[in-house]
Amino acid sequence: MQMLKLEILTPNGEIYNGSALSVTLPGEEGEFGVLAEHSSLCTLLEAGVIDIEKEDKSIESILINWGVVQVDEEKVIVLVEGAVAIRGENESEIAHALEEAKELIESIKDNSPAIAAVSAKIESAAQNLI
Repeated sequence: MQMLKLEILTPNGEIYNGSALSVTLPGEEGEFGVLAEHSSLCTLLEAGVIDIEKEDKSIESILINWGVVQVDEEKVIVLVEGAVAIRGENESEIAHALEEAKELIESIKDNSPAIAAVSAKIESAAQNLI
């Protein structure tokens, strides 16, 4: 299966830069998936979780508060105001990432449907990682 190049950037720096089989994004009109050779598009992103399917079929989740995405046939560039990667090599790192994710959720309280969906995904990610 073909891979696509994915970059996720915040004002504080890069959160992700690598290859992916697919990426699922929280679009303004709902979640949507992107594979290699996807048609070009540029759209707004809402608060939610970006799921990255890696070559080994593992999924990495990154919580975002809002942003934009530019997709072309070979590359996906995501620019977000705030993001937290839900990953870690041990329970302490995972717990720290989950705490940062909760703080990011608190900063976007005005979008309650998105918060409910994001909270459910964070709890699910926490169970899968621990």
